[in-house]
Amino acid sequence: MYKISTLFFSLIFFLPLTAPAQIPAVDAVREYKEANSHQILSDYFELLKIPNVAGDIENIKKNADFLISAFEKRGASMELLTLPNKLNVPPVIYGEINTPGAKRTLILYVHYDGQPADLKNWTHAPWEPSLYSASMEENGRLIPFPDVGEPIDPEWRIYGRSTSDDKAPFPAILATLDALKESDITLTSNIKFFFDGEEEAGSPHVREFLERYKNKFEGDLWVFLDGPKHQSGRPQVVFGVRGVTGMEITVYGPSRALHSGHYGGWSPVPGQMLADLLASMKNETGEILIEGFNDSTAPVTEADREAFATLPDYDDQIREELGLSWTEFEDRSLIESFMYPTLTIRGLSSGNTGELARNVIPATATASIGIRLAKGNDPQKMQDKIEAHIREQGYHIVREDPDTETKLSHRKIAKITRSGGYPAMRTSIDDPMAQQVVAAVERAASEEVILYPSYGGTLPIFHFEEVLQTPIVIVPIANHDNNQHAPDENIRIGNIWYGMEVYSSIFTME
Repeated sequence: MYKISTLFFSLIFFLPLTAPAQIPAVDAVREYKEANSHQILSDYFELLKIPNVAGDIENIKKNADFLISAFEKRGASMELLTLPNKLNVPPVIYGEINTPGAKRTLILYVHYDGQPADLKNWTHAPWEPSLYSASMEENGRLIPFPDVGEPIDPEWRIYGRSTSDDKAPFPAILATLDALKESDITLTSNIKFFFDGEEEAGSPHVREFLERYKNKFEGDLWVFLDGPKHQSGRPQVVFGVRGVTGMEITVYGPSRALHSGHYGGWSPVPGQMLADLLASMKNETGEILIEGFNDSTAPVTEADREAFATLPDYDDQIREELGLSWTEFEDRSLIESFMYPTLTIRGLSSGNTGELARNVIPATATASIGIRLAKGNDPQKMQDKIEAHIREQGYHIVREDPDTETKLSHRKIAKITRSGGYPAMRTSIDDPMAQQVVAAVERAASEEVILYPSYGGTLPIFHFEEVLQTPIVIVPIANHDNNQHAPDENIRIGNIWYGMEVYSSIFTME
């Protein structure tokens, strides 16, 4: 097994990566793909045609039935896990493939639900998958599904809801199992499946599933198959995600909107009050000024810093794409920033602008604050720190709109409405089981593997970590420009082929 320093050294410096053609499992899936690509994609189109919004229980169950049937054909033992007396909760699809003499048990997580879709914003109906010769942004054109025997270009795109997030792993897993069986290549791990039916709804019941069926989820490593690859297109393994919480802050001025000519320069202005309050929380370089905001943040380790060394320097290119001449914390890369908590103004509201602007002093001003959490940050305690800061600025905090008596009794009033949230999760990069997956991805890839200590986004993975006490890694396969959650979501076909190669290496790793 690689030691972490040896692994990074080989990734960055002298040791060449093993070409995929030299690995029997990868050879097998490449040969299988060449002979069966039309069938792989045809089956995938059938899955994509089934709407999969978590609240649409009838169609969610159709998705579940499709997947259970598909995996049972590959020899998996499958079942639906439900919660008693909760008929409208999407079921978890659970399955097992056991191999005598297996070296470990891997538990694969994929979610089969998707984001809702507003039909009027899509070029084509979201659940009627369409094939394009390239991405729409690159002037790709709509093309018919090819006949058997016609070549399939890996640059083609499939457009439709959940093509990348998160149904893309399904065709890759199924085709990998078919290819390995056809070539008589034995799995080296027992494999369990956890397919979530309400991830895009926040997985509100996932902890209940984990606690109720805990004995089923015993294993050595969770492998989450979700998310996009790096912007460079290089393969990557991710070791965690940030947590999230937030709040809304409303400050109050006069009991009704006032004419700015008659009362301007005399009445307090809520918009100005809120601007001053927000400015006291964070300076222009990005430093958060709230006392103790970083105190609970887990330190960046030497292994994390070695992981940063595997990352391509893409920040300048991203700034150019986004039209940014500067970024917060100029000495931090985008990826390094994921290791720290953030405070973001998600929205501001007070009066109107543009043609609707009026000469008034509004009665209130509201800000929506987003807080991304790093490892070690507790959502509620971080909210407590923000509230303590607001009190230090002279504000009396309320939970409901204040009445007249309350407003006359306090100079400054802020209504705080807290949102829920959950903490960050991060597996140590030098975890032995995680290193095995990194080595497997490295063997399958023709490029250096990028190691992300943490995604910037959030998944409810902390439930899995807390309940099961098992290490977790994320192995993404989707193209970074997949329009995740947005209209015209898509998957590059070559990324499905990439998934097959990576999964074959993981399923047969020593």
